[in-house]
Amino acid sequence: MKKILLTLLALALLVLLALFVYARLPTETRPVTASGGMERAAMIERGRYVATASDCVACHSTPGGAAFAGGLPIASPIGTIYSTNITPDRKTGIGEYSLDDFDRAVRHGITPHGDTLYPAMPYPSYVRLTDADIEAMYTYFMHGVAPAQAENRPAGIRWPLSMRWPLAIWRKQFGPDPAQAGKMQGSYPDEEIARGAYLVQGPGHCGSCHTPRALTLQEKAMDESGAEYLAGGQVIDGWLAVNLRGNKADGLGNWSRQDIIDVLKTGRSERHAVVGRPMADVVQHSTQHLTDADLGAIAAYLKSLPATQQDPSSFVANPQTASELRAGVNNSRGAELYVDNCAACHRSDAEGYPRVFPSLAGNSTILAKDPTTLVRLVLEGSEMPSTVHAPSNLGMPGFAERLSDADVAELGTFLRGSFGNKAPAVTATQVAKVRRDIEKMRTEHDEAAHDPTEVE
Repeated sequence: MKKILLTLLALALLVLLALFVYARLPTETRPVTASGGMERAAMIERGRYVATASDCVACHSTPGGAAFAGGLPIASPIGTIYSTNITPDRKTGIGEYSLDDFDRAVRHGITPHGDTLYPAMPYPSYVRLTDADIEAMYTYFMHGVAPAQAENRPAGIRWPLSMRWPLAIWRKQFGPDPAQAGKMQGSYPDEEIARGAYLVQGPGHCGSCHTPRALTLQEKAMDESGAEYLAGGQVIDGWLAVNLRGNKADGLGNWSRQDIIDVLKTGRSERHAVVGRPMADVVQHSTQHLTDADLGAIAAYLKSLPATQQDPSSFVANPQTASELRAGVNNSRGAELYVDNCAACHRSDAEGYPRVFPSLAGNSTILAKDPTTLVRLVLEGSEMPSTVHAPSNLGMPGFAERLSDADVAELGTFLRGSFGNKAPAVTATQVAKVRRDIEKMRTEHDEAAHDPTEVE
């Protein structure tokens, strides 16, 4: 038995050694082809636009801190990761990076020292960025961003998960093919949809949130060739990343092209939705600043995506609930809760008021397979982003103090089964979990606010 155990141990060590050697084998990437034909000022402006489309500032800045100085905590399944300083500071930032160093980090997830970045950095999407856009971004960060001296915080991940070399195995198995840098995989019917595909799949890295992930945490599809691409992702910071495909209930099937443009530009639309906090940050820092042509291209591409085959919910307009409520017939606890807490803003017919209080009939958030966002909205409330084109940050109050878990479940179930909506019921257990998550996030936020090691 002892001999068998020693043999197995020796084999395990050999496998571990082989994996380590495989992880440390260098990854070859081609040099970026620099254009050299654009004046620096114009290159900086182009780079600023690409960085804005890529939403770099949202992750690499902290509230009240210097732009791009890093330090933002990012939750991951293995612990907290802190974004890095990407200002041109030579000591703590990327001031010593060459163009190819920058490219290897952005498009391939490899640091100048050969380490692999955590895939919280969406290099699997950024690999699609063209050489011209990479060069422009590099010029912007080196010459258009103020240097800020801010030491990078170590990740809050316990050993052995904190070892970096296994990340290289993940990158080589599930990350982008280095030979595909700057290339799009799909074939598109016109230039507008092709441009939208580039923005969504590349700089916008929409799939990072809105595409489901496998057990090994890679996105299940990187473009529309996979049926699960943008079919709805995980819960991020307490909010569900919704289905962006053509499903008529929980997706964008009943959205017009203009609805999509309006949400990306203003954080709200005429009828369908307002956005949760994570997407509000995207609108505020990124999409509201894109050109109308690019917003139209994104909308055109998203509208070209067919529905998923499995539809967890449905909507067929039905005036019965509205007629009953107008007649004073509240024949369930959920109906009573709706009249007492929701109808004043969303109306007894659930149609709301355009661009202020969204309609709840046929609302894709209400009809999502996972009711987490709906429950969170009821408990915590939300606030619209203040944008250039819609500066009023109107909000919805939270009802956590006045509604029990059972009440929220009854209300959620009523909303998901009335006004023509048809989606699975909400349970008190689901509500209790969301309530605990909200309290946990508040505690962590308060602790971080008083952490003397926090990067300034």
